[in-house]
Amino acid sequence: MMLSAERIRQLIHDPEPKPKDRISITPILDWDRQAKSGNCSIDVRLGQKFRVPRRAELEKLDHVSPEHEDKIGLYKDDHYVPIGDRFVSHPRQFVLGETLEWVHLPRGFAAYVIGRSSWGRDGLVIATATGVHAGYSGILTLEITNLGEIPIFLWPGLTIAQLFIHRVEHGGAECNFHRSTYSGSTFPASGSAAGPDKEIIRELRATLGLKE
Repeated sequence: MMLSAERIRQLIHDPEPKPKDRISITPILDWDRQAKSGNCSIDVRLGQKFRVPRRAELEKLDHVSPEHEDKIGLYKDDHYVPIGDRFVSHPRQFVLGETLEWVHLPRGFAAYVIGRSSWGRDGLVIATATGVHAGYSGILTLEITNLGEIPIFLWPGLTIAQLFIHRVEHGGAECNFHRSTYSGSTFPASGSAAGPDKEIIRELRATLGLKE
């Protein structure tokens, strides 16, 4: 069941549950604007940290390679934008951004993030890993791409995306409640898309006699 903005506000301000059992989204700079009556989402704002790919440093990204974790640091520059200044998103450019808000979801609640249509109509696509699992705590990493034809100024503090929260139905069995890989994030996080699957790929390639 999707929660209304009013219900999210009630749960955030409910003093009864312990902090770990309470939804937290902080800081909310303007409740009336970010949790509009009648909406089914909370608007989240753009933070101050960005991770920008450096095209000239790597010839490829290979998530299966044993050197991937070491090389990923060569691939992206980190930028901090002070409040009152702006980040320039150039056409066809992809960057990682972050939400200004720190989010905590207790057991029993999950969420997903989508961009706001007002940005999408300018060609700016804002996404994330979409699913925010129960038990997650941290800022939300945003995948930002300018598909338009002109640069777009991104000002930290502007509402950038929407957070939809829903209850998790267990259906007689608990969900696999665990600490997310990115839980506790304070910076837009890069990662390995292959994860444990890379060992399977390596073993398969070795069986076929293929080189790394």
